[in-house]
Amino acid sequence: MTHQIRALHTDSTLTVYQAYDPSIGLPAARTGRFPAAWKRDRMTWIKPSFLWMMYRCGWALKEGQQTVLAVEITREGFDWALRHACLSHYAPDVHPDQAAWKRTLRESPARVQWDPERDLRLAPLPHRSLQLGLAGEAARRYADEWTVSITDVTDRAHAIHALVRDGDLTAAARLLPLERPYPTPGDLLAHLAA
Repeated sequence: MTHQIRALHTDSTLTVYQAYDPSIGLPAARTGRFPAAWKRDRMTWIKPSFLWMMYRCGWALKEGQQTVLAVEITREGFDWALRHACLSHYAPDVHPDQAAWKRTLRESPARVQWDPERDLRLAPLPHRSLQLGLAGEAARRYADEWTVSITDVTDRAHAIHALVRDGDLTAAARLLPLERPYPTPGDLLAHLAA
C-alpha cells in the first residue's frame, strides 16, 4: 500500500510525535499537558511515524526542535481529525477543481500531507507516511481533549541515532516504537487520496 498510516496504537489510543523547543517540550512532558505558551490558535503538525519525526527534527538536533514528544491521543480524536481533514495540496482525482479544493482547505480544521516514509538512515522509502496538521477547533481539541499522555522521548531518539551512526542498525531497530498499520474504515481516508 502506497499510502498507509502506521503507528504505535492500542484499542483506544494512538501515539503521534512532535518536536519542540525545550521551553515548550519539557513543561509539556512534566505535566502531561501543553503549557499556556503552546499556541492553540496556530496550526500544529502531528506525525504517527517516529522516523519521519526524526527526519524532520534531525534526531532532535535542529534549533527549536530539541525536545521530541510522544503524544498519546484518543483514537476517537484522531479519527475525528481525519474525517474533518482535507489534503494540503490540490489533487484532480479528489477535488472537482482548484476552487473547490481551496474552499475545502479554508473550511477544514485539519490537513493531511503524505510524505515519503524514512528508514533508519532517514533515506526516503517508496511508501508514504501521514502528517496531520491541526488548526482551530482541531488544535484546541488535540491539546485539551484528545491528549492522554505526553512523554519526552528525546533520549531514545539520541540513543537510536548513536547506534545508526555506529552502523548498528539491528540494535537501533530494536529501540524503535512498534508501529503497525492503523485500522481505518474504508471511508475514513477516501477523501484523502489514500
